[in-house]
Amino acid sequence: MKRRKAFTLIEILLVIGIIVLLAGAIIVAINPGRQFAKARNTQRTTDVAAILSGIVQNMTENQGRWNCTTSVYYATSLPASTATIVSVAEADNTQINLSCLVPNILPKLPVDPSLPANSTTTGYTLRYETSSGRITVCAPSAELDETICTVR
Repeated sequence: MKRRKAFTLIEILLVIGIIVLLAGAIIVAINPGRQFAKARNTQRTTDVAAILSGIVQNMTENQGRWNCTTSVYYATSLPASTATIVSVAEADNTQINLSCLVPNILPKLPVDPSLPANSTTTGYTLRYETSSGRITVCAPSAELDETICTVR
């Protein structure tokens, strides 16, 4: 009688167990949750820089003064206190509408990755220091304990 050489059930289960352990260790090492959070923070950094560049370009085109005809509260000045950037009419002086930058300066107003793409609030904030002329745009929803702000 010829004996066939084959794997036993125990050997197959042992190999499957080892593969599962290795796959689990790789997933823990990669940490996909942290990688996705880093990707969202990178998007926030890009968005904050784009908004600030759009504001600076608007001011450059208007001889150093802010001019946003769609803005109700800050038509000729930026907010001296921290204001949330929105794409609709402002509810009060804690919001600023920057939709005047679209489409001539920005293709669309960036929205924080944690919000729906059609959100009326961008999830970003703006502050203008009148004494120094510094403009600060921040992403308060940044993850991984990061502070994402751009100042110019």
